[in-house]
Amino acid sequence: MQFTQLNRDVLNRDPTPVSQRGLLAVMCACVVLVVGMVAAINLAVPMLASSALHPSASVLIWIVDTYVVVFACLVIPGGAAGDRFGRKGVLLTGLALFAVGALLSAIAPNVALLLAGRAITGVGAAAVLPNTLAVLLHAVPAERKGAAIATWASMSGIGGVLGNVGGGSVLTGGSWRWLFIAAVPISLLLAALVARIAPVSTRHDRSLDPLGTVLLVGASVALLLGIVEGPEAGWGSAVVISGFACAAVLFAVWIAVELKVEHPLLDPRLFRLPGLRSACLGMTAVFFGMFALFYINASFLQYGKGFGVLQTGLGIIPVTVPMIFGSRHVGRLSQRIGIDATVALAFGFVGCGLLGLSTSDAQTLYVVYAAWLLVTGIGVTLALPTLSAAISGSLPPEQAGVGAGLQSTTREFGSALGVAVIGTVLTARFTAALPSDIRAAHDPHTVAQALAGTAPERADDIVTAFISGADAGFRVVGVSVLVLGALVVLQSLVSRRLSYGGRA
Repeated sequence: MQFTQLNRDVLNRDPTPVSQRGLLAVMCACVVLVVGMVAAINLAVPMLASSALHPSASVLIWIVDTYVVVFACLVIPGGAAGDRFGRKGVLLTGLALFAVGALLSAIAPNVALLLAGRAITGVGAAAVLPNTLAVLLHAVPAERKGAAIATWASMSGIGGVLGNVGGGSVLTGGSWRWLFIAAVPISLLLAALVARIAPVSTRHDRSLDPLGTVLLVGASVALLLGIVEGPEAGWGSAVVISGFACAAVLFAVWIAVELKVEHPLLDPRLFRLPGLRSACLGMTAVFFGMFALFYINASFLQYGKGFGVLQTGLGIIPVTVPMIFGSRHVGRLSQRIGIDATVALAFGFVGCGLLGLSTSDAQTLYVVYAAWLLVTGIGVTLALPTLSAAISGSLPPEQAGVGAGLQSTTREFGSALGVAVIGTVLTARFTAALPSDIRAAHDPHTVAQALAGTAPERADDIVTAFISGADAGFRVVGVSVLVLGALVVLQSLVSRRLSYGGRA
């Protein structure tokens, strides 16, 4: 009883006075940690493929995506829990769970426990991400909220790149386990800083929605199951058809439940707002492209270019250059040319950058590859602050946690879909491009490095097939981003014209 009261006193006392910049730095560091883990695991894919765990291509995608799926599906409940129970306390709980999940992943002796650790880490990340923004919005004065949102949004993009660089540095130790070991002390250090400096925000008497949460998680897992298992099980197989059918049914039931409960996890009626609907679709599409890039980039540079793991981590840096130097200017640009034009430019750069990357092969100079990364980074830089501000501005202040959760859900769900789709296309094309004798002698669903280990004399053929699969993946994702971007801009233009017509 005394221990419980002590915990309450620690969480609810006034934090040590710090500058708003100090608070912003700590919140951004938390964002970098949880988003960076999404990207860093991609660097470990070759190590995992050739490890004693012997994962297939579909299992590798699940090792990457389990964290992202749980993260995406629980991030809105994480924001709602912060609104209900206190954002600082939920943020601290999330950092503790993140450390526990990372430790379990590091010591996992088999795939099952590794997936369990990834899931626990995802739960922690879902509690962390939305509450970092909610804490900032509570602490920062009105005149600085726009700048704080822009900085927070850019950290989601920069976090992915820093995850690649930091992950590459850690993985030079030679084992994928070091990646998870390194995350434990970092998360505990951030928890100590949050406990010391984060302010306590007002709680809102808003009940949670456990049924809506379960339905959303189930629907999302079913959808990704269908996508991931398609190449290996066959698109007409029972598991794939059942996955898509269950996803459709569960999403429909989820909408029906959310329309009836008093305090829904996410009210579907919110998407009647054209601006919110467009911004959410846009955010999903940007992260769909961005994390598809991260998934392929790590393997392409190692398999196709012969880079070491640290070189590979550093190789993604061109994406972050525009984010570091350009994010502060995006607001002025959108005021000058308009939000629709800014979003159109963003999707044009991202889509064209990915299509440019699809022309790369083993002979492509890295400077050319880096130039296409830079083009993609310009698009991401234009998109993130613009779309984040649109989502945040669509909800009232008392729903700041849910609003931040909605942003995070669109980001992470887009990330999960990007990994699943590009991994699926890669596997299908890689398998088709392999010479028939290799397909007959080896598991065609094993990734390139594992196959090269069993057939070293055919390594060139295997790497060529892998590059063919990577190029196909970039093309599919690049075209998808351009199409989705066109839909976002078209919807915004139509809704604005209808709004003007109604006023007239």
